[in-house]
Amino acid sequence: MATKITVIPGDGIGPSLTEATIKVLNKLGCDFEYEYAEAGITSLDKGNDLLPQETLDLISKNKIALKGPLTTPSGGGFTSINVTLRRMFDLYANVRPVVTYEGTKARYENIDIITIRENTEGLYCGAGQQVSEDEEVAESKSIVTKKGSDRVLKFAYDLARKKGRKQIHAFHKANILKSTSGLFLNRARLAAEENKDIESKEMIVDNACMQLVMNPNQFDMIVTTNLFGDIISDLCAGLVGGLGMAPGANIGDDVAIFEAVHGSAPDIAGKNIANPSSLMLAAALMLDHLDMTDKADKLRNAIADVIKTKDRCTADLGGTSGTTDFTEAVLQRL
Repeated sequence: MATKITVIPGDGIGPSLTEATIKVLNKLGCDFEYEYAEAGITSLDKGNDLLPQETLDLISKNKIALKGPLTTPSGGGFTSINVTLRRMFDLYANVRPVVTYEGTKARYENIDIITIRENTEGLYCGAGQQVSEDEEVAESKSIVTKKGSDRVLKFAYDLARKKGRKQIHAFHKANILKSTSGLFLNRARLAAEENKDIESKEMIVDNACMQLVMNPNQFDMIVTTNLFGDIISDLCAGLVGGLGMAPGANIGDDVAIFEAVHGSAPDIAGKNIANPSSLMLAAALMLDHLDMTDKADKLRNAIADVIKTKDRCTADLGGTSGTTDFTEAVLQRL
């Protein structure tokens, strides 16, 4: 029986990247049945909600979703679609791997780091936001829980074993944020004691940023809280050539959503010049999640060879070709 996948093409360059990614999944013989849904500006322009109930129902039914980049309009009254999805489906683990692909404009060689970011708590979730009437003072709450910390730490150690990883760094700011970051660090230390087969280390987040820039090869896996993880994962993407090579997964106990982590780039929409690698690599994460690792590896290897040989690469990869040509090069290798 075919596995049903909810597909949200997204805004801007999203539909073209999604079309390219579906082509490679079909070429791999994944036996997926795709059910399409709308969200973002594309939905809003049709007079619907940014995140229609029909889309939520489809994600809930199928449990697995592949999502192109979405745009949340600027200004009051619009909540981040990505944050809403994470809360609604309790997608507590954000997985952001970065790998050096030979031929990219990467600053380093042999980078292979997975960042696991707690996805539902902390300052990033925006709890208690308010601004005084005179606009002199703004405030927001940061809430970190034992449950939230424990489950993302367990996820990280379980993933480390599954991926054959040997080391996990817990990033924190417990020297200053003694309550919230302190709770996370205490739980991380307990998790380290319970998972002695994996080497566990800890590092204050500002030092960690410096260390990532100076010597990123010392890191294998990283686990951290929501806001720090948001910043750190983009920093790591910069080590391997940018967000165009950075996929993401939002995983909960029941639902998982896989996505390109870059923006919708409306200025280049329809120009057939966008690099589809991020969404293709997100699809590879989806295949891993569905225990189709052999197909995931084939896809990653095909992308790597296209980039290494400069065969029909997009401009950000040092080439002059477009989205469709890059996709055709990947399809030929598959």
